[in-house]
Amino acid sequence: MEPNTVAIPESLQPLASRIERHPFFTDLPRLYLPTLATTAMSVEFQAEDIISNAGDLANRFYLIEEGHVRLSAENADGAPVDIMTLGPGQVLGWSWLFPPHYWTLRAEAVDPVKAIFLYGTRLREWADADPQFGYALMKQTAKVLVERLQGLCAGVVRGDYGPRHPNLRGLV
Repeated sequence: MEPNTVAIPESLQPLASRIERHPFFTDLPRLYLPTLATTAMSVEFQAEDIISNAGDLANRFYLIEEGHVRLSAENADGAPVDIMTLGPGQVLGWSWLFPPHYWTLRAEAVDPVKAIFLYGTRLREWADADPQFGYALMKQTAKVLVERLQGLCAGVVRGDYGPRHPNLRGLV
């Protein structure tokens, strides 16, 4: 058996294959797939379902396969401000990885969403116990964070947060 291959139990094959194909995990060594699959399950949300609210305990994250999820926050006056919309191939949630482990944004399904739910608490424990896995996970998470920050900055430069979002105080 090659170092980067591992036998995956037949019952986990379909979910492991979906995880392996998702862009977030395509660069992760295949040997981690069985454990990822044991911490995962398929989920679906209908349009307007609330996936998480700011302040909720963050113990999970999602690999979005179909549909779109709107991220929003409240400004200083309590009015909602749309931050961005995530779609297929993207991930929802990283607050499970960083203390204090609470969601910072509201996530709502824009249209029907199919995703893979992963137990963030278990992955965090695994990352602490296996530094190689932890480093690989942090690299992927950092990549997402940089892409999101760049996208938000580009939106500010384009004026996406102008008249529609007159007050961004408290979001940055």
